[in-house]
Amino acid sequence: MSKPLEVVNAVLDAGFAGLGPLCSAAGLADEYLGDARYADHEARINALIHWETGKLFTTGFLSGLGGLLTLPVALPAGLGVSWAVQARLVGAIARIHGHDVEEDRVRTLTLLAIVGDIGKEVVKQAGIEVGHQLGMRALEAVPKHALSSINRAVGFRLVSKAGPRGIVNLSKVVPLAGGLVGGAVDALACRAVGATARRLFCPGPLPSPGMSPG
Repeated sequence: MSKPLEVVNAVLDAGFAGLGPLCSAAGLADEYLGDARYADHEARINALIHWETGKLFTTGFLSGLGGLLTLPVALPAGLGVSWAVQARLVGAIARIHGHDVEEDRVRTLTLLAIVGDIGKEVVKQAGIEVGHQLGMRALEAVPKHALSSINRAVGFRLVSKAGPRGIVNLSKVVPLAGGLVGGAVDALACRAVGATARRLFCPGPLPSPGMSPG
């Protein structure tokens, strides 16, 4: 197995299983599914994205999780943990919509949510035409080996992003507020990943823009 593929599998496995005190993606989803305050899945997912990213990234909570994730290549621990937590959030969104987080398509879409806007480019470079709407249905006819190719391509992107030239050390740019700024940037990134996941796994029409969290 290639190193990039090992990286993404490690990130997905850690995120879906849960890191340290963090429950699994399925467990997180079940908490929201069992909460009668939410009228529908859209409200649950809005609340999930809003509360989980705020809770994890603005309190410095993740700083103690760096030693719990072992990746096959040398990456900054904080970055690996951030990706794993993003994977956990995406897995929970998929689970709320009734998907199995161990399914190959779910794992691939989780990675595409993490890389965001370049996801469609990665898919096209793998030689797969999915039309205008990327999602579970678009990947129905994609064979397992092709999904693996997409996963590997995402892994290359992540490893490249984590290289010396790909990481901006905000603690050096803003030394007095490095931790706070870093946490805020991570929170914004995680919310963006959550919004992408909501679009990828939504079974029907997309939610109206500008809708406030539940």
